[in-house]
Amino acid sequence: MDSIYIEYNFIVVPNEPATEILIAELGTVGFESFVENNEGVTAYIQKQDWSEDILTDIFILSSTEFKITYTKREVEQTNWNAEWEKNFNPIQVEDKVSIRAPFHENPNLKFDIVIEPKMSFGTGHHETTHMMVQHLLALDLEGKKVLDMGCGTGILAIFAEMKGATPIDAIDIDAWCYENSIENVQRNNCNHISVYEGNSSLLENKQYDVIIANINRNILLNDMETYTKCLNKNGVLLLSGFYQEDISIIDEEVSKYKLSLDKTIQRNNWVALRYQK
Repeated sequence: MDSIYIEYNFIVVPNEPATEILIAELGTVGFESFVENNEGVTAYIQKQDWSEDILTDIFILSSTEFKITYTKREVEQTNWNAEWEKNFNPIQVEDKVSIRAPFHENPNLKFDIVIEPKMSFGTGHHETTHMMVQHLLALDLEGKKVLDMGCGTGILAIFAEMKGATPIDAIDIDAWCYENSIENVQRNNCNHISVYEGNSSLLENKQYDVIIANINRNILLNDMETYTKCLNKNGVLLLSGFYQEDISIIDEEVSKYKLSLDKTIQRNNWVALRYQK
C-alpha cells in the first residue's frame, strides 16, 4: 500500500535566498523531499509525521524580508515521478560532471551521472550537492575507502566510484533514499558501493579515507565525534548542509578532534568545508 504524504506548495517572493532557507528549516521538522521551481518549492512530509502545527517553528515564514504563501493537500506516493519529470533539469559541474535523468540527452562530459528523479534529496540541484561534487573533483580518490553519510539519491557515492574509490558505503536514514540509492547505483553500473538504511550507529568499527557528510548542522554536530573516529590518518572529511554563518560553530566542533580546515566552497550562502586529519 502506498504511503500518504502531505504536499505543501510554497510561493516565495523573492525566491532566493529564501527558498534555500525554507528548505533547510523544513528539513528540521520532518519534511523529507523537495521539488524547487521558479516560484518557490513543493515540500513533502509523510502524513504519519505531520501535525497541524508543523510550521509553527519555521521562522522564515514570519520574516518581514520575504512574502511566503502556501497551499497543502494529500498526495499518493505514486504521483511523485511525474512531478519530478516536470521539474528536474540536468546540471553540469565545472564542465566535467553531468547530473541528469535518463530522459535527458547525454552532454558527453568526462563524468556522466544518471539519476532516476524520485523523491529523494540530493539531485545535484541543491547548492550543497553541487559543492560536494566540486570537492570530490579536486581529490585523488583512487583506491580510497569512502563513506557517503546521508547519501540521498547516491550521487556522491556514485561519483566517488567513478573517480576510483573502493569500497564505498552509502548510508541514509530515509527508506526512500535507501531504495532510490540502490536503484541509482545499479543504473550507473557501480560495483563497489554498499547502501545501508540507518544512521551513525552503523559506523561502529568502520574506517574510511574520505568521509562525505552532507546533512544538516545539528546532525553534523551530534555525530562529529563518530565521524572523526572513523577517519583514517591523513583522511579527508567533507561537510555541508549549513550556511556561511554556521562555519564557526562547525569549525569549533571539528577542531576538538584535531582536524584542520583547508578548503571552503560557497554558493548562495551555503558552504561546503574540507577538513584534513
